[in-house]
Amino acid sequence: MALSVGIVGLPNVGKSTVFNALTAGKAEAANYPFCTIDPNVGVVPVPDPRLKRIEAKIKTQKVIPAIVEIVDIAGLVKGAAQGEGLGNKFLANIRETNAILMMVRCFEDGNVIHVAGSVDPMRDIDIIDLELALADVESLDKRLKKAQSAAKTGGKESKTELAMTEKVHAHLAEGKAARSLALTDDERKAVSTWGLLTAKPVLYCCNVGETDLPDGNAWSNLVRARAITEQAGVVILCGKVEAELAEVPEEDRGELLSSYGLKEPALATLARECYRLLGLQSYFTAGEKEVRAWTVKKGATGPQAAGVIHTDFEKGYIRAQVYSLADLEALGSEAAIKGAGKMRMEGKDYEVQDGDIMHFLFNV
Repeated sequence: MALSVGIVGLPNVGKSTVFNALTAGKAEAANYPFCTIDPNVGVVPVPDPRLKRIEAKIKTQKVIPAIVEIVDIAGLVKGAAQGEGLGNKFLANIRETNAILMMVRCFEDGNVIHVAGSVDPMRDIDIIDLELALADVESLDKRLKKAQSAAKTGGKESKTELAMTEKVHAHLAEGKAARSLALTDDERKAVSTWGLLTAKPVLYCCNVGETDLPDGNAWSNLVRARAITEQAGVVILCGKVEAELAEVPEEDRGELLSSYGLKEPALATLARECYRLLGLQSYFTAGEKEVRAWTVKKGATGPQAAGVIHTDFEKGYIRAQVYSLADLEALGSEAAIKGAGKMRMEGKDYEVQDGDIMHFLFNV
């Protein structure tokens, strides 16, 4: 499964700069509103050091990491839900993504125009949340009318559906995100099928100044506090530094990272946080032709994991041979793992674990 993440925010907060740094893309990054009109899309590898560790033991022709699709979406402004700016286009683009990277400006720079006239990340987040909530209210109006009609003649289930719809609708009408509403597990599962923008997981990306790395500043601390209440993620980055890193060969980045007190580029942190937010994990296949990472939901069964490779694998799944990276490094080869009795045979009910190395046996 490909992970699709949309970078959203007000104009001139650094979305396109960060997009270019993460994807080595060529999105235009300029100092005026609506520099991005059509969404820029980049497919980037998910950094995973375990791939090199597997390759060290299993010689292969190529190594293929998992990927994340990053979409740089047009800047949103107040009134977007009513079509202001590029509102309708923006909302349509974001519906297609799995998660939202909300880029928030947490740096002061008189040379970079702020569409609202001043730096205030909490205000900026409120503007975005309000516009997304208003768009959700509009899409939920039809569902509410149907639920009201069904409840007049229907049974207990219809009345339960109406109560849940009214609850979510009222919350959204206050300009609040659906993800911040307290729901039962069953309610949250149902709401997740409604296609609400504000129900999407959010990762706040605080774009700070170079001197604020690695921990951020007072503005990013406010964003972090808000994220905790919403169970959202937070990443501190500097668009200028990420752009600089993107121009340096990978083998030479260590010194530059250290100079800013960083251990890794932002892409690694972003990917890890997105996986956590969406409940994702990776398993691996390894052989002479390729060593490859595959993305699955946590809790995925053996057949579901096989289905990520090809639907026929899931349909014809018989069992999987499974072993760990720790055993591979300790014993040195698959043959040695089998000889030590460490190669497990797992059936259809097996719950895949993060980092499993798997071979599937299937019959089509």
